[in-house]
Amino acid sequence: MEKKASSFSGQIGFVLAAAGSAVGVGNLWRFPYLAAKDGGGLFLLVYLVLVLTFGFTLLTSDIAIGRRTKQSAIRAYETMRPKWKFLGILTFLVPVLIMTYYAVIGGWITKYAVVYLTGQSAAAAEDGYFTSFITSPVSPVVFALLFMGVTAFIVYNGVEGGIERVSRYMMPILLVLVVVIAGYALTLRHEDASGQMRTGMEGLRYYLTPHMEGLTVSRFLQILLDAMSQLFFSLSVSMGIMITYGSYVKPDVDLNKAVNQIEIFDTGVALLAGAMIIPAVYVFSGTEGMSAGPSLMFVSLPKVFAAMGKAGTFVGILFFVTAIFATLTSCISVLESITANCMEIFHSGRKKTVLVLAVIYLAASAIIALGYSVFYFEVQLPNGSAAQLLDIMDYVSNSVMMPFIALLSTILIGWVMTPDYVIDEMQRNGETFRRKKLYRVMIRYVAPVMMLVLFLQSTGILA
Repeated sequence: MEKKASSFSGQIGFVLAAAGSAVGVGNLWRFPYLAAKDGGGLFLLVYLVLVLTFGFTLLTSDIAIGRRTKQSAIRAYETMRPKWKFLGILTFLVPVLIMTYYAVIGGWITKYAVVYLTGQSAAAAEDGYFTSFITSPVSPVVFALLFMGVTAFIVYNGVEGGIERVSRYMMPILLVLVVVIAGYALTLRHEDASGQMRTGMEGLRYYLTPHMEGLTVSRFLQILLDAMSQLFFSLSVSMGIMITYGSYVKPDVDLNKAVNQIEIFDTGVALLAGAMIIPAVYVFSGTEGMSAGPSLMFVSLPKVFAAMGKAGTFVGILFFVTAIFATLTSCISVLESITANCMEIFHSGRKKTVLVLAVIYLAASAIIALGYSVFYFEVQLPNGSAAQLLDIMDYVSNSVMMPFIALLSTILIGWVMTPDYVIDEMQRNGETFRRKKLYRVMIRYVAPVMMLVLFLQSTGILA
């Protein structure tokens, strides 16, 4: 297969860009609240086991397919087996849907960063602030368009000159910021109205200790599925992104080391995010604060920052800037995946393709942002939750399409192409694929069953 015109400069550039895609808002927002909900250390243990087995399998497959075919999702699957082109089309549709709302969430985070930078942190901690903001017909649209515009500008500048350059700076800074905030959270102390003193170190112990109370087979299965879905979405697998990024990797890069480094970076940031958020929430809100769920970032944390006093404003700035970096690198990877596929389909240049996509997604972002005001409606999803426009896009892409795509891809690689298709690419330059036996077992037997269960559970078929 001929070499792609675009490529990463080397292993470090690829790893930082891929880690940037993997480390998204889910690491800073979804991972901590799932850990708090699902037994603290118990969730962490389950998650780490899945990282080393299930996550490793899907990540390895996507990257190896990308480099071996030198194509993005649609053409990659067609190159492997022409009759399986439909799987490439399904995979391509996932980022197409995700891109409609990712910049909206990025806009929300940017709004909060601006609020803290301009000294309005007290307002962000008030009840109803977040709801008031997202139901406004103007402000969330402006911030969504701003975030979308920055994303498009970076992708417009190409792989090495745009994506890699931004990732080389953003990812190390993001890691430092997370470590600094986590370290500060452990020094916190607060005495509540009843005179009870809580510390950050106690919050860390709560986070790391496996809570086995009331554990049943049904509850453990739910924890397992939560950890699987978090890992699944966190690593950017089964949405074509890692296939696209893999297609930009040069032949001399050791994919074994690259996969290990991406796993370590992504998991490390997720674990640190928990150590950053859970102790802080515990100190000021106790165990009750752990039940905040998805509203943790925009409702609970501003209250925690307000309770910290003057230091809270500074910590809030650091946190939301960190969240901007994490969301932006992921948003870039989603748009790049769409761009790469469109360039191959329409035989168009990068700049023209990005400009057309930018217009489409600026409009889409505005519509989704208005889904809480002008275009507000509510529908019941098959999994029982009530949903607006953004929730519907998220549900279809994340809960329906991604598990289904992962199921089909494990069947294709494990049984149609055979695992040697990926293993040979992992050993292309004579490298040792140390987890080769594990990969064979996972891709053929374990991963298909796990993905079928996740798909049935996510769609509400398996209650």
